Amino acid sequence: MTNFIEAADGVRIAWEHAGAGAPVVLVHGFASDRGQNWRAPGWYATLTGAGYEVIALDCRGHGESGKPHEPDAYGERMVDDVVEVMDAAGIERAHVMGYSMGGMLAIGLMMRYPARVQSAVIAGVGETYFRDAPKRRLAIADALAAPDPAAIADPIQKQFRLFAGQAGKDLAALAACMRKSRTVYQPEQLSAWTGRVLVVCGEMDILTGSPAPLAAAFGCGKAVVVPDRDHMSTVGDKVYKQAVLDFLAT
Repeated sequence: MTNFIEAADGVRIAWEHAGAGAPVVLVHGFASDRGQNWRAPGWYATLTGAGYEVIALDCRGHGESGKPHEPDAYGERMVDDVVEVMDAAGIERAHVMGYSMGGMLAIGLMMRYPARVQSAVIAGVGETYFRDAPKRRLAIADALAAPDPAAIADPIQKQFRLFAGQAGKDLAALAACMRKSRTVYQPEQLSAWTGRVLVVCGEMDILTGSPAPLAAAFGCGKAVVVPDRDHMSTVGDKVYKQAVLDFLAT
């Protein structure tokens, strides 16, 4: 069942929970939602079957949540939304797993609200995290707003546009989300995090690069490479799932 909270700026945030046990908060990737990123690939079943409670939200601009068209509605406000969902669920501290954009939000959660995070799984984010390219993000936002996707020449921009253009998705909201600058924490800042971190990337993921440099920035970081998978196909892979179950059980 979908629950809703109203964020401090009035945007409605959709979330749900399933199972019982130690809580795991799931934060999905860009242009996805909790169903597409987590439920459909079997993560709800995997985690609840292992004795965990799942708390999953639709980030603003996505899924059943509100979809503002102003870039200033995104950025750090999205990290605060995760905390507000945890509050609504009565969860003071949890394991947190984010994929791609959700992994970046998980890092923001760790840095800004460290007491709320028991451990973190950062997936679909790797060494390219430290090379945030504002021009690239703005070019992707322009591609999302382009009237004719067939005219987009850059393959990465086209990939984003095709995924974001799926039925039910709001291209204007997603473009606004992409346009908002994000905080990129440097290795010396990440080293202050004292908890356990698992960083997972697909072997063929050209968007992320290797997970090792990001994992090495944390005092207790571990890197896992999922063989023969790219950014899209890593999400539901059994190697990724088993690595997470082993990590949570440690």
